[in-house]
Amino acid sequence: MIKKFAYMKIVVLISGSGSNLQAIMDACQSGYIAGQVVGVLSNKADAYGLVRAQQAGINTAIINHKEFATRQDFDLAMQKIIDAWQPDVVVLAGFMRILTPAFVQHFEGKLINIHPSLLPLYKGLHTHQRVLATGDKLHGCSVHFVNAELDGGAVIAQAVLTVAANEAEQSLIQRVHKLEHIIYPLVLNWLSYGRLSYQQGLPVLDGQTLSTPMKLLFD
Repeated sequence: MIKKFAYMKIVVLISGSGSNLQAIMDACQSGYIAGQVVGVLSNKADAYGLVRAQQAGINTAIINHKEFATRQDFDLAMQKIIDAWQPDVVVLAGFMRILTPAFVQHFEGKLINIHPSLLPLYKGLHTHQRVLATGDKLHGCSVHFVNAELDGGAVIAQAVLTVAANEAEQSLIQRVHKLEHIIYPLVLNWLSYGRLSYQQGLPVLDGQTLSTPMKLLFD
């Protein structure tokens, strides 16, 4: 269970540019999130998110998944580094590795992810392309607690937009990215100020179990 923290310690896992990491760091700096990013871990040495973290004076670590014989060994190496940072919450922000059940169980209740679709729709990759191919009118992103199922786990909140007529994929990608930078800090705000917790596999917001995600509607 996640409870109210005097100062929430956040670890972020990345594989790329770290734009969501930047949004989270900015929200911590402003006080919107009552916490601090204490560590950033990447499986790719050239991930620009590491530069963002280092410029902000945040601890970083690189663990190349290609150097491990098994996923289990890789995840255990990550787990040891993350545990040393003693996080209250572990945030997946464009971390492009499938986690083992043992890793997920170790961090159960404090491991969250953002996915560029309105889960449970379009788990996996190429979500924007699939939305356009299907002709869906609505699209967006979801923040969820992580379980052993790919893009599974209870969904906390979703940012929803209307797909424009004849919208190009790149346009849709950019619009959803902007929503990610709003909804991820929002969920971390709820966590850090004690409004959101994890109880028996479900999110509880302001004392109410969320049987369906909180939805934020955008144009």
